[in-house]
Amino acid sequence: MDWTAHVDVYCERLSAAFWAEPLNALTNLAFIIAALVMAPRAARAADRPAQLLCAMLAIIGVGSFLFHTFATRWAGLADVLPILAFILVYVWFATRRFFHAPWWAAGLMVLAFVPVNLAVATLMREVGGLFAASAGYAGVVVFLLLYAGALAARHPATALRLTVGAAIFALSLTFRSADGPVCSAFPPGTHFMWHILNAVMLAWMIRTLMLARAPRVARGHGSV
Repeated sequence: MDWTAHVDVYCERLSAAFWAEPLNALTNLAFIIAALVMAPRAARAADRPAQLLCAMLAIIGVGSFLFHTFATRWAGLADVLPILAFILVYVWFATRRFFHAPWWAAGLMVLAFVPVNLAVATLMREVGGLFAASAGYAGVVVFLLLYAGALAARHPATALRLTVGAAIFALSLTFRSADGPVCSAFPPGTHFMWHILNAVMLAWMIRTLMLARAPRVARGHGSV
């Protein structure tokens, strides 16, 4: 495989030039800004999982910037892998913190996410329609809603925050999926809104994790 091969999948890109996607490239600053907003809060709370997620959030912005500027296969990996890593790490910490689950149960949930997400993606591609183009991310919405449902009785506030996160991400997926269909009417496309809304959503999810911290942890007697 030629990892330097050019990739052209977004409405805004009309050539192989570095700045052929200015909106898609520059809106990755939203991830950096979100990380910079959340990192001091995580540091003040001495919340190491949240601090790690803030660093990963910034890396997502860098990886996505590389993809929307270099637009090559290797840059595509730099875009996708940090997102996947964030999701899997979040599943681990969320399972541990929201459900007070042992490490092995959290590990099983991380492993389970991959086939579940694949099954959801396959189903959405078979159904077709607008969201087929973003089917690979649909499992995140399912995960958030399943966790919200499981927490609704015991921790309604956390369940509500997870539901809000799912709603923001669903809206973000809508903009990502609409990029191609609206291209002729709106040449810049809508992918840049995927970046902005994702930055908001991921910051929201980090905050959700922080607010679910057990009191004994917040007093510095342990970590999740």
